[in-house]
Amino acid sequence: MSTPADAVRAVLEESGPDYESFSYQELSGGTRADVYFVTLEYEGTVYEVVVKFAPESIERFAVEPFLHEFVAERTDLPVPGILVFEQEPERDIPAYFVTERVQGTNLGESFAALSIEERRHVMEQVGSVLGDLHSTIAFEGYGRLDLSRGRLVVSDLSTDWREYFAEMTSDHIDGLAGTIFADLQDVARDGLAARIESISRQGIPRLVHDDFRPGNLLFDTGTRSAITAVLDWEQPLAGDPLYNLAQVEFLFVDSVIRDPEECERMRKRLYDGYRRQREFDPDDEGYAACKPLYQFSTLIWRMAGFEALYVDSNELVRSRAEAYYRQQFDRLASTLTGG
Repeated sequence: MSTPADAVRAVLEESGPDYESFSYQELSGGTRADVYFVTLEYEGTVYEVVVKFAPESIERFAVEPFLHEFVAERTDLPVPGILVFEQEPERDIPAYFVTERVQGTNLGESFAALSIEERRHVMEQVGSVLGDLHSTIAFEGYGRLDLSRGRLVVSDLSTDWREYFAEMTSDHIDGLAGTIFADLQDVARDGLAARIESISRQGIPRLVHDDFRPGNLLFDTGTRSAITAVLDWEQPLAGDPLYNLAQVEFLFVDSVIRDPEECERMRKRLYDGYRRQREFDPDDEGYAACKPLYQFSTLIWRMAGFEALYVDSNELVRSRAEAYYRQQFDRLASTLTGG
């Protein structure tokens, strides 16, 4: 299709909803796919859906719509309902799925503007949502998720989480090549080697949303649960749940909040919400030992995608962001190597 409007129109004509007119808005937020918020009008009634097209870089696109239903059936997570999924469309468009439009505001765009009390409430709900995700769904081994004969499976199954995590993080480090952070690759490898023994080899592999960040949550502080939708299930993983918790702690607390005292208050609220759903001791020495490396891996993965994340930003914004990434990198690398 030559334009987004043509692609959206093809989806609407193929999937069959009645409409007289439509408008659309491209949604941003860091996803690698083309996502559109579509408003349709029919006989004076307006209704809304979200259309997501498969990007060329993702081979397992069918996993995401499958997970929406899989997670909704087994947890209380707020996940948008799938209305249509077409792996092989009849029209000349990529594979796509259509979801219901969930009300709520993107947390990544609004978190800084919330009041302190609203932030704390949201953070506790984030912890509860994550704890719920880690409480009920388990797998036979570690690795990326795929579909086989209509079943969710671990495609590159490993029985050794430490080994799998080391390979995954090494891939993140390799991804820094050719970026503005290429000069940090050797230090990153030293940090990984220095603390890899802190990562457990065995455990119960849980469902990990490997891009669980503010930009992939919708929220409404006027509701009791606050979080109205968990989005973007492009990169699901069977992994250590503490890896996912450390990621979230980094992306929602340590990399966002500058005030040390408020940082600790928000961390406590995150832990409180998480412990409502599953057993967890934040003072456990094992978590304290592995958390810096889990967060280091997450940071490096984010740094490798810096260009895509800041492609539309001006030079001042990019320079400030680069400096802040380097500051976080130095802090975590020093923690890992004792430097």
